[in-house]
Amino acid sequence: MHRLSLVCVLAALGCGPQAPFQYIPVSGRLTYEDGQPIPASGIRLGFAVQDVEPRNGAHPRPAEAVVNAAGDFSSATSYRPGDGLIPGKHKVAIYYATDAQGKLLVPKDYAHASTTPLVVSTDVLPIEIKVPRPTEKQAPGE
Repeated sequence: MHRLSLVCVLAALGCGPQAPFQYIPVSGRLTYEDGQPIPASGIRLGFAVQDVEPRNGAHPRPAEAVVNAAGDFSSATSYRPGDGLIPGKHKVAIYYATDAQGKLLVPKDYAHASTTPLVVSTDVLPIEIKVPRPTEKQAPGE
């Protein structure tokens, strides 16, 4: 019984399976092109690594970062909390960037992983993401 307890404790301390990819701790800032933070709470960034092949049957997981009211993020999570991003280029989607009425505060293409034009690289840290303001003719939630 003691052996089983020891195995459980070691697994809980991180002696379990290793992450299939290497990660780089990252931080950064999300703002409009003029440097002003986007006025929304709860913004999250989604990072999708580009041009990385599966390893030992494991596919790279998308990463996520939480942006604070000033537009900063202090870490990204891919495999374990705060581990960072897989080295290389990542497409970036901006989620939950809406005002109280549900109007998008970024262009709608930036709010979806399949359409975002944003690409960042772990070669340039901290990550600086600047986006244009949305056009006035976009309807709420678009």
